[in-house]
Amino acid sequence: MAAGLSLPDLVKVNDQYRGAMVMGQRLRSILRSTPLLVVLGLGGVATAVGLGAPGLSLPSASGGSISDSPKEVIDQVWQIVYRDYLDSTGAYSEARWRSLRSDLLSQSYGGSAESYEAIRGMLASLDDPYTRFLDPKEFKEMQIDTSGELRGVGIQLSLDKATKELIVVSPIEGTPASRAGVQPKDVIVTIDGQSTQGMTTEDAVKLIRGPEGTEVVLGLRRNGQVLDVPLTRARIEIHAVKSALNVAPNGQRIGYVRLKQFNANASREMRKAVKKLEAEGAEGYVLDLRSNPGGLLEASVDIARQWLNEGTIVSTRTREGIRDVRRATGSAITEKPLVVLIDQGSASASEILSGALQDNGRAQLVGQKTFGKGLVQAVRGLADGSGLTVTIAKYLTPKGTDIHKNGIQPDIEAELSEKDLRNFTADDLGTQKDSQYRVAEQTLLGQLQRASAGTTYKAGSSNLSYALR
Repeated sequence: MAAGLSLPDLVKVNDQYRGAMVMGQRLRSILRSTPLLVVLGLGGVATAVGLGAPGLSLPSASGGSISDSPKEVIDQVWQIVYRDYLDSTGAYSEARWRSLRSDLLSQSYGGSAESYEAIRGMLASLDDPYTRFLDPKEFKEMQIDTSGELRGVGIQLSLDKATKELIVVSPIEGTPASRAGVQPKDVIVTIDGQSTQGMTTEDAVKLIRGPEGTEVVLGLRRNGQVLDVPLTRARIEIHAVKSALNVAPNGQRIGYVRLKQFNANASREMRKAVKKLEAEGAEGYVLDLRSNPGGLLEASVDIARQWLNEGTIVSTRTREGIRDVRRATGSAITEKPLVVLIDQGSASASEILSGALQDNGRAQLVGQKTFGKGLVQAVRGLADGSGLTVTIAKYLTPKGTDIHKNGIQPDIEAELSEKDLRNFTADDLGTQKDSQYRVAEQTLLGQLQRASAGTTYKAGSSNLSYALR
């Protein structure tokens, strides 16, 4: 969960996934029934957000009316899972799920708080961290998180699965947390003096966010010591794209584009950056997706279309085997040679984009294997303003590769060593101080050399027939 940051997972991000979204401590320290808004969150997720889905079909269980709000919401959640859930863990049993409904609806609930606890317990039985319930406040926070603008301190949080401690995944460049020296893997032990023991990421975010100009003090444990770090909350507009025209050692002009996340601004900013670099005479491009945790699916698809004229981008498969295939539309801004930088922090929408470009032969991938989460969550609004994220499908690359737990393999392996990271800053990304970038640049120069010899990129080489079988 992001505090003062747009980072879609719920859709965006789940606690286990975020804990792995680290390029390396030093580098990260620098740095079906309703309309659907599909989001890819931290973890290679295609997530659908549906607002309002009260009209579900199964009859009420005997032993209790569901006309009262608490039971109505319980039954909504139960029916959504029963109808749409894709089991990726082996913990789901239809017979047991039917029995559970009868038990839950035969009980009495004193109010929403009790019914919410029942829902959370019901979902916990699925052993799926991506299927979870959001109370009305949490659901509103999730909707805000896709906007690209928040008020807070600019950190991404995770709940460590083993220790149950709140961990900083990363501070966001240019935010109060980044300027104050907050680092990845810092453990948040207190917020304004209040112990975080037993807190969820949602609990912490509620305390950390607040009006612009107000202060929050985080107690951070680092290397065995606890530091009190005061932070002044600010209006944080998340700029998804950073670009520069680099000059290679041989004088060729390289367009460098760093995409930080797939928020509501990403597609527009990408288009603007690439057009500017085209006007400046870029001869080829390095697209940097390192430590990009994902975001909105539509942004991912649209950005893929900016680089790709033909071919499949991504397809999804439900438990019924139904596929939703997204394709390029002949609207690429440029067909100049392209190299994509990836690492273990590249996730979700990043994996969709890099997989599409790789499978279509549009780009070579340089770096490290991506995180690997290819499950699709639908986020649905419930009758009382609460919400639910439920795993409904998985997504596949154009050639049919299942990314979940496997990730995307780079064409050329390259890592940042401890020596590289020493005294490394955010400004060094995409420069000659960045060893992974240097490999990407050399790879691109090789492409440019081949292009000058008459070998050029030809779109449409993906295995489209696979996705349509």
